[in-house]
Amino acid sequence: MINLREALKVYFIMGTANCMKDPIEVLKEAIAGGITFFQFREKGKEALIGEEKYALAKKLQSQCKEHRIPFIVNDDIELAIRLNADGVHIGQEDEPAETVRRQIGDSKILGVSVHTPEEAEGALSAGADYFGIGPVFPTKTKADAKPSRGTALIEELRSQGIAVPIVGIGGITSENAATVVEAGADGVSVITAISLADSPLLAAKALRKSVGERGNHEKNV
Repeated sequence: MINLREALKVYFIMGTANCMKDPIEVLKEAIAGGITFFQFREKGKEALIGEEKYALAKKLQSQCKEHRIPFIVNDDIELAIRLNADGVHIGQEDEPAETVRRQIGDSKILGVSVHTPEEAEGALSAGADYFGIGPVFPTKTKADAKPSRGTALIEELRSQGIAVPIVGIGGITSENAATVVEAGADGVSVITAISLADSPLLAAKALRKSVGERGNHEKNV
């Protein structure tokens, strides 16, 4: 069983809509740069569907397996089951966490995006293994993103004694990643900071360094 806290340090999310070049090459570079977790998120108006989506997911999953990086699927439970992915990540607008947990079983990772303490409690009781919290900083990646709240919710949940692993998302770069971990997150999640970088390898390396510098202090466990 993986150490989820460690695995969430540099969490890369990507699909074809987020890349200017071949996503397989982008992931290869990101892995070389030190990402620790990967989510396949194939959304957007020109997103792949059906067998094309499956074929790309399979190739990306293969790279992750080779380097022992957890591979999870955003929202598409059917695809995750077909691939035997390591888990699924869902938002509040997707299927209820309880339903997803039943579908994927207890051995798979279930990540849930939360925006309030109430959503966090609901996700926890439904069997979430980690929370995605954000947007921490302003982001343009999601057109329907909620207003950024900084690290307030992360700090609030930690102050309440909630010990579940947390990853911050939204507008995170190597310059501000350390502040997210200092607030109590176990890691940071990024899309374009790596996928649109001139060098995904160097971008991933910079994020890993930033998180590592701040990630060794004691957190609420």
